[in-house]
Amino acid sequence: MAVLVGKKAPDFKADAVVNGGDFVDNFSLSQFHGKKYVVLFFYPLDFTFVCPTEIIAFQDKLAEFEAKNVQVIGVSVDSKHSHWAWLNTPKEKGGIQGVMYPLVADLSKTIAKNYDVLGGDYEFSIDEDNNTEVMLFHGKPLAYRGLFLIDKDGIVRHQLVNDLPLGRSIDEALRMVDALQHFETKGEVCPANWEEGKDAMKESRQGVAEYLSAH
Repeated sequence: MAVLVGKKAPDFKADAVVNGGDFVDNFSLSQFHGKKYVVLFFYPLDFTFVCPTEIIAFQDKLAEFEAKNVQVIGVSVDSKHSHWAWLNTPKEKGGIQGVMYPLVADLSKTIAKNYDVLGGDYEFSIDEDNNTEVMLFHGKPLAYRGLFLIDKDGIVRHQLVNDLPLGRSIDEALRMVDALQHFETKGEVCPANWEEGKDAMKESRQGVAEYLSAH
């Protein structure tokens, strides 16, 4: 699994559905550079079981992300038409109607591959009967539950990847945003279990000692 923290987030241009039902061509990550933080998260498939709980939970907290100047973006290997259909299915029927942030279509699986969250890989082999090269996929051709916090310069500052059965904590994603913005504005690093409003530490031995002595 590649570690992208500290590196430029792979850009992309892809189809997306925004505002709960509008198709957008060439939706890009780079449009937010210099303007917004981005929480980019991958989920396996539309019309599944764990995925809608996460997607709706992000929508429930969307106002909090937006207040922190964060753009939330979801990505799966489904088509834009599948996204649209799911977005227009009521929640009581297993849908995600009411979700307003962008859902990106990664039908080619290249975005998941570039972020190294694809649950398998393509391999080339020789078909001995026809003496031709064929490409086979080994593994699961969908994305793990990856989450990437990207700063306004387009740099990945936090990443988390869960296996398919393990849902994420949206509150933890918000906490990471708070920690990054606290560091950027106050120059203080954030200790274990830090939350907004709690004491942080200065980047020095004296600062750490002062923090530990107060706790």
